[in-house]
Order: sequence, then structure tokens, then C-alpha cells
Amino acid sequence: MHVIRGKTIEPLFTAEMIAKRNDEMAAQIASGPIKDLLVISILKGSFIFAADLIRSLHHVGLAPEVEFITLSSYGTGTVSKGVRIIKDIDSEVKDRDILLIDDILESGRTLQFAKDLMFERGARHVSIAVLLDKHDKRTTSMEADYVGFRCPDHFVVGYGMDVAYAFRELPFVGVVTGDA
Repeated sequence: MHVIRGKTIEPLFTAEMIAKRNDEMAAQIASGPIKDLLVISILKGSFIFAADLIRSLHHVGLAPEVEFITLSSYGTGTVSKGVRIIKDIDSEVKDRDILLIDDILESGRTLQFAKDLMFERGARHVSIAVLLDKHDKRTTSMEADYVGFRCPDHFVVGYGMDVAYAFRELPFVGVVTGDA
């Protein structure tokens, strides 16, 4: 248990567990046929996971180009009605293999939008890597090709994920369990 900014945070996935899983996923990704790989990190929550996974890809011999896209769900209140592009990529995706990286796969709407967008732009193949899969929250048939961990239905922080812009810096994924 950790106390950070006056909050008690219970680790769910440790830094060591995450590092090991990143290396395993990189080996899985490298074992498939890859043509002109472009990695696209979906910001903001995935930035630390993406950086570590990209370094793991380098260690297994891949040399992908890297891009960033910012997407936002919109709608009324807490109900998402769609997805819009806040910041698009600059790279051409036509005839390339794309690896989308995101922090959490929950409803699946954002990742489905991103995957469809890459195919519309002419991508040869689009695969998805997520750190966490909250399968119980899924509202689409979307599945990730590479999953770090299956995550229980908790609001998680750390390793790039935040609550009110706090806790992104934590080297682990945890659950805020209360005030210290």
C-alpha cells in the first residue's frame, strides 16, 4: 500500500509485472509478419505504456516509426455518443502495418473508431495492444490482439493513467482505496 498526495493506493499490477509483460508482448508482436510498422499511441493515458512497449519492441529487433493521436469520446454526461479526433497523426498509413497502443480497452468504441479510421486510410493490417482489458465493460465486439492484463472493474491510476491529472507518474497500476 502506498500513500501519495494524501490518498491510499493499493497496487494492482507492479512495475516488475508490467515490465515483464511488456517484454512478452513485444516478443509476440515481433513473431508476426510485419511490413513497415507504424506504432500509434492513443493519448493521453497510454504514453508511459507506449514508451515502454516501444523500447521492448526495439529490444526484440523491431524499428517502428512512432506517431500519436488524441481522440475524445463525446456525448451528454457520462454516456458516450461517438468519438472525435482532437489531434491527428501526420504519417501516411497506406499499405502499412499499424499497431495501435492504448492504456485500457473498456467499451471498445474509441479503439474501434481508431482501427476503422486506419483501414479507411488504407492500412494493410491494424492490430491493437492494450495494457489493461476491462472485458466486463465492453459494449462492442472489439478485442485487443495483445493484452497486458485483464483488469477487474476498478478505477485505476498510475503508469500514465490519472484521476484529475494526478498519479500518472506512478510506476505501477493501482486503485485509490481512500484517504490516508
